Amino acid sequence: MLEQQVSRIDDASYEHIIEAGEWWIHPIRKGEVFRITDLEGNQAVDTFFFLEDDPGERYSAGDTIAAQRQVYLVKGSILRTFSGLPLMEITDDTCGRHDTLGGACAAESNSVRYPSEKRHMHNCRDSFMRALVSYDDRLTKDILTSNINFFMNVPVDPEGGSSFDDGISGPGKYVEMRALESVVAVISNCPQLNNPCNGYNPTPAAVHIWS
Repeated sequence: MLEQQVSRIDDASYEHIIEAGEWWIHPIRKGEVFRITDLEGNQAVDTFFFLEDDPGERYSAGDTIAAQRQVYLVKGSILRTFSGLPLMEITDDTCGRHDTLGGACAAESNSVRYPSEKRHMHNCRDSFMRALVSYDDRLTKDILTSNINFFMNVPVDPEGGSSFDDGISGPGKYVEMRALESVVAVISNCPQLNNPCNGYNPTPAAVHIWS
């Protein structure tokens, strides 16, 4: 099975390396396969999706969690919008689980979690906004609601508490999804230096798309 997947990567119609701390945005057509690879390990890849012809139909963590009745994303998870529309299905995964709760770092969260001088550090929310404007300058910050943190480890304890811990990924680990609708994928390859989500050292990630 692995050999078959590798050969599909060789035939990818699109491939790109997202450098550490950078953003990426690209359409994925219905039926296409989308893979994100953690090239060096312990890197958080903040990601969200919206419907290509209706940006208001976008990924919802709450609706996805409610439908699958668990907080982590795993093989077989279906990513849903606020209306419950299935957008993407995780068809293969070598990491094990992915975070839905930690959200995206922002100037505001940096100022709350860390010393005040960290407020203006490069962050995922700013990267998301740059990506959206580059794709279509009519897109606004209203689209930025919940996101997925692929490869990030945010364990939840029995009392409902959570924390940012060292990643459970490793070099070459990947997550693969099939588009159930034509979507736009937006990624901030997280630049966070202040917690263990990137091992305090952001690294590149790769994306591939094939039919």
